[in-house]
Amino acid sequence: MNERNSERFSDKPWLNWAMELQALAQAGLAYSKDRFDQERFARIREIAAEMLSLKTGFSLDHVKAIFCNETGYQTPKLDTRAAIFQDNRILLVKENAGTWSLPGGWVDVDQSIKSNTIKEVKEESGLDVVPIRLIAIQDRNAHNLPVYAYGVCKVFVLCTLIGGQFEKNIETTETRYFGIDELPPLAEEKNTPKQIKLCFRAASDQNWVAEFD
Repeated sequence: MNERNSERFSDKPWLNWAMELQALAQAGLAYSKDRFDQERFARIREIAAEMLSLKTGFSLDHVKAIFCNETGYQTPKLDTRAAIFQDNRILLVKENAGTWSLPGGWVDVDQSIKSNTIKEVKEESGLDVVPIRLIAIQDRNAHNLPVYAYGVCKVFVLCTLIGGQFEKNIETTETRYFGIDELPPLAEEKNTPKQIKLCFRAASDQNWVAEFD
């Protein structure tokens, strides 16, 4: 979704309806054996895509590509973000767009939360880390804009640095440590100042209990 469509779920019930229709249709297509029911579920999925296309201004083909491209029972996607500290400053990576984020990304199908965190940090920062503590598991659409037309669980993980050095790659151009009061322009669709500050609190509290939505 773009900025003009970045209200929260409570402000746009049509998005909830479209998402629910899409999920029901996807499950129906996966499990129904009746040919006529399959046709009905396919049409329901088409209606959900048409709703999104009409309300967002994106082409129907674009909406289908990002909204109707999976099979089986629909579940939220997983995104891991690593919090790495040095001298009470947090590591951020600078993306090609010029904004900064915690190193991380989608959990690959063959990875766990822990292994994906390690992998993403290495790919985006060149550093080697050991995940040591879960900070939070958040419903992305309750914390980040723009709202996505599918569910995402964001997992923030506190990590200890054990080695490595930055190498420029296809995703990031620079790494740097920042204090809590000197954060750069963030890629807020991935991490907000509030989420970064949550990581600072977790790092300073040995008795931290993971937050979750």
